Amino acid sequence: MPSSASVPARVQPLAVAARVIMLALVAALTLIATRDVAQLRWIALLLVAALPAFVAPDHPFYTPLGRVAEVAVTGLAAGSIAAAADVTGTVDAGFGAEAVLPYLAVPLLTAALRRRPTEGAALLGVAAVTMVVGGFAAGDPSALTQPGYLAAGGQWLVLGAIVTFAADTMRQLMQPADQTPQPYAEATRLLTQLRSVARSLPGATLDPGGISEHLLEELRVVAPGHRAAVLSGSGGGRLVVLAQTGAERVDWEVTLDADSAIADAWATQQPQTASRSQARSHRGGDASSLVVPLVAGVRTIGLVILEADVPQAYPGAVVGRVTEVTGPAALRLEAALLFDEVRSLATNEERQRLAREIHDGVAQELVMVGYGIDNAQATLPEGAEETAEELRTLRGEVTRVITELRLSLFELRSEVDRNGGLAAAIAEYARTLGTSAGLRVHFTFDESTARLPAATEAELLRIAQEAITNARKHAGASNLWVTCTVDPPYAEIEVSDDGKGFADDRPDGRYGLSIMAERAERIRGKLRITPRHPSGTTVAVVLGSSARRDSVRDSVSAPEGE
Repeated sequence: MPSSASVPARVQPLAVAARVIMLALVAALTLIATRDVAQLRWIALLLVAALPAFVAPDHPFYTPLGRVAEVAVTGLAAGSIAAAADVTGTVDAGFGAEAVLPYLAVPLLTAALRRRPTEGAALLGVAAVTMVVGGFAAGDPSALTQPGYLAAGGQWLVLGAIVTFAADTMRQLMQPADQTPQPYAEATRLLTQLRSVARSLPGATLDPGGISEHLLEELRVVAPGHRAAVLSGSGGGRLVVLAQTGAERVDWEVTLDADSAIADAWATQQPQTASRSQARSHRGGDASSLVVPLVAGVRTIGLVILEADVPQAYPGAVVGRVTEVTGPAALRLEAALLFDEVRSLATNEERQRLAREIHDGVAQELVMVGYGIDNAQATLPEGAEETAEELRTLRGEVTRVITELRLSLFELRSEVDRNGGLAAAIAEYARTLGTSAGLRVHFTFDESTARLPAATEAELLRIAQEAITNARKHAGASNLWVTCTVDPPYAEIEVSDDGKGFADDRPDGRYGLSIMAERAERIRGKLRITPRHPSGTTVAVVLGSSARRDSVRDSVSAPEGE
């Protein structure tokens, strides 16, 4: 028929196997109960009724009809087999019916799994009617009155009803949980929890640098030494220095593929002691070091390095006291690093969103305004010189605003490349803006191979961008000097110009200064703005300790009132 030709035959191996096994089971039980091979004709009829389920399981007409036929044959067979078993005396009528009634579960379960409760109810009615008809048709109606037959029939009707109406619930319970990700809903839930937790923390701080410095202060009490540092992972098999103490900055080994106690502690998650310094350049002499991993759960999130210029400075008792301090600190540091990462991701996403909106919105509209002015100029009548001059002035102003918008888009999209580094990002920005303003840009870079945390580098880049932008827009300078010194955890960015200097009446006013000061405070740095001799302004941000100082608190501060 055409309808059958339009439905593809998709054989389902599990369904076929279930029916074949059940047919074989009821055939064996029928022979045992009746010892009459002729009763196997019912098994043959069941096989014929099951053919649509074998060859066209998704057909909208033949497959349901086949299930009705299976139930009907099973009910009729129950009466016939029960009567035959009662006549032979092998078993009573109830056990005879039990030989074939288990097959009822197959069509009823199939209908239930296909979410057809109405069909399942109809099949139950067909089963009840055919059980009665089968008993009468067998020629021995007395079998119907036996308690065993009635109990068997009632039992399988109840089981069939349970299968029909409880299968949907069972399927939901057995179905694996929906693994479809809901990123925004999950992010909202987690960020809400994070906000609540952050507000309840002592000091309401989640600053990795502050937590690291506090940890070093705690360790100084239990294990005095000459140098100490906290390092965290940054990806790519490298570490970044979050905080350190000591008379001088130390060039710590920050690669995890080197032969060092640092790499061993990271890999084994166990404290490591060594009779040499973990710095890449050490002046020699006696030294002993202790490297303790900061483990949160099963993940190493950082390392604590303690060093002393004496041999055997860290015996087992000292190591035990140190690990008692670093254990709880690991969880605090992990929370701070995760918060820093989430904040950076959110900030970058917002900057990209703003860039897209500006580019697709006001920037395009300004371009259309410029085209409109050009058209107006082209259609001016002769002699309208005054109007033409006004339009040229207006066109120049629109062009200037479009240029400013493009530079703002470049600023929004600028990021620190994890391969290029902070100095490269600042140089690219300064070179681009210097070219647009006709500034001669002079660079001085002294950047260590070690890296600052990504969030810290991003804030330093934004401070440098603000300083460079202010010099381009408002200083009227001819030259721009950009100095970048990075030696983690120390960093200093300095931007100088030879313009007219900083004054309260400049359009950028105190707003740009407050933005830079807030950014510097966020990374625990200090902002310094000073006049440059003989003219101009110098803006510098200092992060961490200088070469001969022990704490960032000794760094130069901005003058009061700025």
